[in-house]
Amino acid sequence: MGRTLLRLAGLALLSVAVAGCIPRGRPERPPPEPERPPEPEAPPSRLPPDETRNRVAVLVPLTGTNAALGQSLLNAANLALFDTGGQRIRITAYDTSGGAAAAANEALADGSGLILGPLLAQDVRAVGPIARRAEVPVVAFSNDVTVAGDGVYVMGFDPGRSIDRVVTFARSRGVQRFGALVPTGDYGQRVGQALTSAIEAAGGQLGGMQSYDRTAGNLRAAATRLNGQGRFEAVLIADSPQLSLQAVPIVRQTSPQPRIMGTELWASERNLGATPGLRGAWFAAPTDANYGAFRTRYRARYRTDPFRLSSLGYDAVLLTVRIAADWPIGARFPARALTERTGFAGVDGAFRFGRDGIAERALEVREVTATGTNVVSPAPRSFN
Repeated sequence: MGRTLLRLAGLALLSVAVAGCIPRGRPERPPPEPERPPEPEAPPSRLPPDETRNRVAVLVPLTGTNAALGQSLLNAANLALFDTGGQRIRITAYDTSGGAAAAANEALADGSGLILGPLLAQDVRAVGPIARRAEVPVVAFSNDVTVAGDGVYVMGFDPGRSIDRVVTFARSRGVQRFGALVPTGDYGQRVGQALTSAIEAAGGQLGGMQSYDRTAGNLRAAATRLNGQGRFEAVLIADSPQLSLQAVPIVRQTSPQPRIMGTELWASERNLGATPGLRGAWFAAPTDANYGAFRTRYRARYRTDPFRLSSLGYDAVLLTVRIAADWPIGARFPARALTERTGFAGVDGAFRFGRDGIAERALEVREVTATGTNVVSPAPRSFN
């Protein structure tokens, strides 16, 4: 018994001694962290410093399938700078055909404080987050309102604004029951939603709407289906004038014949009155009052006619020049000035950006006649 106690005591002392040899308070060394890839470096600026002007980037396709339109937008932007004598901004072009994100990164590396463009909605989606991180606003030429907001301002001609204007005018002329033919896809969906909202707001009735894949046969079939939904006082055909013609004779088989209505897609068609089937139709679009003078100056400078959409490039530079008077050299662009309630004036009339980043435009309503079109409801000259 005594020897056993002595052994236990010895083991206890040994365990204490061993325990005293274990280091305390020293954590185990964590495994090494995996190496992180280096952050991508912004491309170096290709331009020398400019101490007298703020840099403005124009992002447009200058090669590829949309190169002609992109060049026309750029030409119009440069023409606006020439016409205004804008001394406080310097425009530099960047080709989006090789990648809009790469073009935006290059523009920011060059010190651009404002981006005008891009043209295509998918390019705006790529550029928006890049510009946002740099706190640089984007004034895009797209008409897709889904890309607007959070530093992106959409300047293109929104079909929803055009539809709201022509529906309001139609209601003022006594039209109560509306019908519609809209193509499948994003554009048709936006048109359908805009028409539904516009008719509801104006106190009218949407009696029927038919969609179609964009072929002449499918459109004619949709028009026949629409006729089966009753009689209408006005029918919106949300397509180009050429394709819309396929549905007009069918839509007008009912009695009394409904008024045909078009969208902003009709604004760029110069020979609307040449086809009797379209005469009497209504559509809303930006005013053409200033476009003739713009086209004359463009033709004199570039020896060719501009694309109708190139007025967006001109007007984008006009608003930039106006704001540049209060844009200190080297400072951030004063983005709040873009949402001034008084708006801006340009080739396409008065416009302003809402807080949602979508351009609100003062539109006129035109009626197709044998000689072209006649303005039946003038556009407001301002938002005052």
